[in-house]
Amino acid sequence: MKVLSLKLDDEIFNEAEEITHELHIARNRYINEAVRIYNLVHRKRLLKKQLAKESALTSKESLDILHEFESLLDEN
Repeated sequence: MKVLSLKLDDEIFNEAEEITHELHIARNRYINEAVRIYNLVHRKRLLKKQLAKESALTSKESLDILHEFESLLDEN
């Protein structure tokens, strides 16, 4: 486990304190879970961006292949 120094805005800290008190969990556990969820959100966004980029790179080739198949079907 890594040690991290963290500065939070007072409002965010106070809200986190209230929530951790109500949930009966340690502040450390709460922040770890929050960062884990935040990482998941951003990992999905990065994956979506990568898939869009790769899709754009292959779209012309895919259309060319589709037209070739259509011309083969038209010949039969």
